[in-house]
Amino acid sequence: MRPKKRITIYDLAKELGVSASYISRALNNHPSISEKVKEKVRKKSLELNYKHNSHAANLRQGSSKTIGVIVPLINHSFFSEAIAGIEEVCFEKNHSLVICQSHESFAHECKAIETLIHQNVDCILISVSAETKTATHLENILQHNIDLIQFDRCMKEVDSYKVSNDNFEASYSATKSLFEQGYKRVAFLGGPEHTVIFKQRKEGFLKALKESGYSIPYNFIADDCLPREKTLEIVKELIALKEPPDAFLAVSDHQSLAVLEVAANQKINVPEELGIFGFANEAFSSIIRPSLSSVDQKSKELGKHAARIYFDNILNNGDNNTIAITEEIIKSEIVIRESSKKMKA
Repeated sequence: MRPKKRITIYDLAKELGVSASYISRALNNHPSISEKVKEKVRKKSLELNYKHNSHAANLRQGSSKTIGVIVPLINHSFFSEAIAGIEEVCFEKNHSLVICQSHESFAHECKAIETLIHQNVDCILISVSAETKTATHLENILQHNIDLIQFDRCMKEVDSYKVSNDNFEASYSATKSLFEQGYKRVAFLGGPEHTVIFKQRKEGFLKALKESGYSIPYNFIADDCLPREKTLEIVKELIALKEPPDAFLAVSDHQSLAVLEVAANQKINVPEELGIFGFANEAFSSIIRPSLSSVDQKSKELGKHAARIYFDNILNNGDNNTIAITEEIIKSEIVIRESSKKMKA
């Protein structure tokens, strides 16, 4: 039967009849311990299946060598790719990663932060939930002397490093491309306006709309409709109008997918009768038919960049508090696919 208790250096010490500190020095290759004794300790540790508790050792040195990451939804490829980028850098730097998801819930996000604080992580990288309107819980991270880096969805009130995309410019360019393809009645499917990136995407859309010279009804602009069910409801209502939209700009590819579903159910041809453009360049965007036009936010690079800020700008500078905290922008790429190509080349 497998023993329930994990083997410690105290168990090794008892087996060999020496002190725990003596065992510790032997395992750490201390010069005061002979090679013969070191080998004896190594053999006994293998025999008892002893594993070094690196977490405890790191804490004794003032660091857990662990990074915490909180994202809204792990099953969205934008966030999973960002995590992959963070993990890649952490692996290079011999740091562990603890991943949490908020499920777009402020309460879940707060609980995740408390969990990571209790785990003594050295730094927390976070993309806030759709429900997050206050930054008090983020300030709590800093008050526990834990470094904080925000990425993608950031709270501007908090004095921390931030990494995001050129959301205004990307949304402007995506909308402009729809007008250039001959669409005239473009509707906008947004996110919660209190979240900076969704506000920027709306502003980019409005600028392109103004420059186009076209006008649209007020109800062609729908905010706070990230959930699939809400997107479906709004799109069905708009499509049922006497003069419906002939294109949609969505702030997420999951919204775009919902638009495509409504179009398929109602036998509306995409892109001939309806154009669709989304954000995030999710994995499914290129493989469904018609393929979905999207804004590639370079999520893996964004994740790598956020992680490198910790190792290059924060960790390497130690207690130097004179470093200027900055907001860095990762340039997006407009990817035009079948869903918005109304004009034939």
